[in-house]
Amino acid sequence: MRTLLRHFSSLLLAAAVASPLFITGCTVHARVYDPYYHDYHGWNGEVVYYNQWERDTHRDHVEFNHRNDNDKKAYWDWRHSHEDHH
Repeated sequence: MRTLLRHFSSLLLAAAVASPLFITGCTVHARVYDPYYHDYHGWNGEVVYYNQWERDTHRDHVEFNHRNDNDKKAYWDWRHSHEDHH
């Protein structure tokens, strides 16, 4: 019985230590640097604006990091004209 209790205690401790990983999941907290306005944007919230920009400007969806520099500049200009990010 003592061995069973020791194993159970070890398992319970491991679960307690690992639980933050399970609670937060695999969320990526990426930040993107805007070189034109010299600030950072948390991409998790930014993706909503990015998708809106694609719709508003009638662009096909392309991952931001695959856009050319002109498109990225156009996005950051558009984004800062919608000053809802700070």
